[in-house]
Amino acid sequence: MRGPNPDLEGAFREAVKGRANAVITITNGPLFRNSKKIADLALKNRLPSVYEGGTWVEAGGLMSYSANDLELFRRAAIYVDKILKGAKPADLPVEQPTKFEFVINLKTAKALNLTIPQSVLFRADRVIR
Repeated sequence: MRGPNPDLEGAFREAVKGRANAVITITNGPLFRNSKKIADLALKNRLPSVYEGGTWVEAGGLMSYSANDLELFRRAAIYVDKILKGAKPADLPVEQPTKFEFVINLKTAKALNLTIPQSVLFRADRVIR
C-alpha cells in the first residue's frame, strides 16, 4: 500500500481472503488522506479497526490509542522557543510522549455487532456515540 494512491480495495480483498480478524492502521500521508475510505472499507468488510489517532475514529473507525497530538504540538512549541532563544537542537533531550488518548466509536461497534464492555468505555478519553 505504498505510494500516493494506495490500492485500498485490493488490500482489503487480500485481508479478507487471508482471513484477517481485524485491521490496524498507522498514520502516514497517503493513508491519512484516505481515512474515511479506510474506515468505510473496514466496516464494509466487517473488520474491527484500530488506528493511530482519534481523527480516524471520527471518520468511522472503531477505536484508537495514541499519543495526544495537542500535547505533542505544545511540547514542540517549547522546543521551538528554546531553539529561537539560542539553544542548540543537539543539546536538547529527546522526549517520549507522556499523554495518550483512547477513543472509541460506539456507532461503529454497533454496526459490527460488537459490545464494548463498560469497563473499557470507562477508560476511554472520548466515546463517539
